[in-house]
Amino acid sequence: MLTVVTAFKLIAEIALLALCGQWLLGFLSGAGRRGNPFYAFLRLAGRPWIEVARWLSPRLVLDRHLPLVAFFLLLLAWGAASIAKVGICLQIGVNLCK
Repeated sequence: MLTVVTAFKLIAEIALLALCGQWLLGFLSGAGRRGNPFYAFLRLAGRPWIEVARWLSPRLVLDRHLPLVAFFLLLLAWGAASIAKVGICLQIGVNLCK
């Protein structure tokens, strides 16, 4: 069970970093972000999570706000996985969690 929770937490961390990197690179590069290959890669990595956010959020949410919704949903999932990991580690012993 610890492996599943750790993998889920890792996936959430990678997705959060992809969305943060996409935002930061888009902010720094401005209008030229569409031609940037790193931005395209980060956009590709973040797209599935934005699609999940579109599926979970009501139609009232604008498309330009979906990355923020996806970020907060992933942050919530990461927090839940962290709490679950701490709970499992307390049950089995901290020495076995390393």
